[in-house]
Amino acid sequence: MTPRVPQISGTYRCLWKTWRWWTSHDVASVIAKTNVDWRETDNAHIFCADLPGVRKEEVKVQIEDGNILQISGEHTEEEERNQKDSKWHRYERRRGSFSRRFRLPENAKVDDIKCTMENGVLTVFVPKQSDQDTPKNVRSIDIA
Repeated sequence: MTPRVPQISGTYRCLWKTWRWWTSHDVASVIAKTNVDWRETDNAHIFCADLPGVRKEEVKVQIEDGNILQISGEHTEEEERNQKDSKWHRYERRRGSFSRRFRLPENAKVDDIKCTMENGVLTVFVPKQSDQDTPKNVRSIDIA
């Protein structure tokens, strides 16, 4: 049984090395690092997404299935990376696709959503319905 231990250890070492490589490159970092804050005020739900270096033309904000807020996009490579006369020593800025989804509460007014993007921060304002506007799902039950 002893001869198999180095073989198993080598297999796991290979998997670990592959995992470390994958998590240190563009795909994983873009997916994992699209940070979004969600706060609620008396009048609105406010989402702030950090998207450094991303142009607003590369970002989509959508409502799916009536109450799912989706923030997505793709940050493309700049021309300078594709130049053949350059030798890159390090390339750490993020590129690739990103997507985040949030289920909005019932009091969200999805038809009145507004977005702004300034200094690499996307801000999504989702107004809330007032208590008077919120439909009450109350039904009387007859007692027999």
